[in-house]
Amino acid sequence: MRTQDEFQYSTGVIGYPIFFVLFLWIVFWFEVRFNFSFNSFGVYPRTFEGLRGILFSPFIHSDIEHLYHNSIPLLVLSMALFYFYKPISWKVLGYGILLSGFLTWCIGRPANHIGASGLIYVLMSFILFKGIFAKHYRLIALSLLVVFLYGSMIWYVFPIKENMSWEGHLSGLLVGLFFALFFRKSIAKPIKYKWEDPNYNEDDDPFLKHFDKDGNFIEHKEPEIEEETPTIKYTFKKDRE
Repeated sequence: MRTQDEFQYSTGVIGYPIFFVLFLWIVFWFEVRFNFSFNSFGVYPRTFEGLRGILFSPFIHSDIEHLYHNSIPLLVLSMALFYFYKPISWKVLGYGILLSGFLTWCIGRPANHIGASGLIYVLMSFILFKGIFAKHYRLIALSLLVVFLYGSMIWYVFPIKENMSWEGHLSGLLVGLFFALFFRKSIAKPIKYKWEDPNYNEDDDPFLKHFDKDGNFIEHKEPEIEEETPTIKYTFKKDRE
């Protein structure tokens, strides 16, 4: 017995995240190869020109270290998103970029805010809180894994490091929490096996019938069907003279 909305693997689970991260590296390679800088296309708060950064800033990074530190968590978290929350994955990504960028534009310092870290915080926050709200052991386990891997990121929503856009991190965290609440009914339902059904009866399982209560295999022989021996009857008739 399986639920209608179950976790399913597809090539997009790995393909889309790899393509997205690869695109970030291509943009950075273009800057280095042609000695060009896209930094001015970042989110510059409370200016009309800075609004373009809402779309462009996630694809721009200041240096290779900045890009490297964003690539791994972005790849891992987006894979988890596409596997466990496939029906709403593109909404979380698309609206996450727009809303976190706009919130950064509203509360940020007057500087160019660039990098995919805002989106990373959206994914981290969404997966963390969504698993808790879902109250399903598999999704809660995913949330605990996120805490274990990226729990220390929570400190960077505060201004503890110079030249780091803590406003973008805070915006992503708030947007991810909002999505976890907004998409609360869109909870992925894992595979439900027969033995998870409260009305399940082991005696009716055709597989378990081959084992006894101690787990020993019972060989069931098909009863032999006796073939009926055909009966031949002869009738003798005298010839008429």
